[in-house]
Amino acid sequence: MTYPIGIIGVGNMGGAMAANLLSKAWPVHICDIDDSKTKPLAILGAVTHETPTELAPHVSLLIICVVDGQQTREVLFGQYGAAQQLLQNQTVMLCPTIAPADVEFCANKLSELGIETIDAPMSGGPARARAGSMSLMLACKDAVFQKHQDVVAVLSNKVFRISEHAGDGAKTKLVNNLLASINLAGAAEVMGLAEKMGLDLSTTLNVIEHSSGQSWIGSDRMRRAIANDYEPRAHTTLLAKDSKLAVQSASHLSYPTPLGQVAMATFARAVDDGYADLDDASLFKLLQK
Repeated sequence: MTYPIGIIGVGNMGGAMAANLLSKAWPVHICDIDDSKTKPLAILGAVTHETPTELAPHVSLLIICVVDGQQTREVLFGQYGAAQQLLQNQTVMLCPTIAPADVEFCANKLSELGIETIDAPMSGGPARARAGSMSLMLACKDAVFQKHQDVVAVLSNKVFRISEHAGDGAKTKLVNNLLASINLAGAAEVMGLAEKMGLDLSTTLNVIEHSSGQSWIGSDRMRRAIANDYEPRAHTTLLAKDSKLAVQSASHLSYPTPLGQVAMATFARAVDDGYADLDDASLFKLLQK
């Protein structure tokens, strides 16, 4: 049985999730500060709202799909935040990659209002979000998962139940994304080396993809880089943010992350050098220098 779903933040990932749900006949309500993001979804049947406060009472499950912790707090608890109009039988699903402390803060504050939280960071990119094949890392009470398992199944066919503690999903995502940033920085570096050696880049990447150096993110991004395709699917700023969050979390635990530190610095340099709004395949462009 379907029921109304709200999505705040319908950029690359949120918009793809909304389109997927609409294609499966789920009622979808959306809110975004960028009208160019909401208009195509309205044509598909989504109901648009000006503010999170206005959207909140119309849905059973509210999905937050903004960029970072600050935006998450703002759309929930800010001047026009959804929490003002959320009801006790509603659930909030937090999908951004944010610090575990931010997840715990939001979950605790929502709990005080009688609202359940699903800590649900996602991975896989817009194409997989649109197809319902992205990964979701869920931390929530079992009863909450059972309540919303039908919509979760539409959103993802790769669901990982992490724990019942909100924050553990965020921790898992940070671990994953730190490795992704390390793998991508390494792939960009070695492909730059292959170019300096005079090797054919496509052939070299073919070898890597079938040998011990293979990584999914390295293959995906370096194929785009070789084609000089830096149209953003995942902006460079995202892994810059995520690697920093992961390294900060490790630092709080006094756990050394020397490779993570290098990857974080590489992404920060890419942002500083003007590649923030490009696809994160831009690390190859950076390291070509």
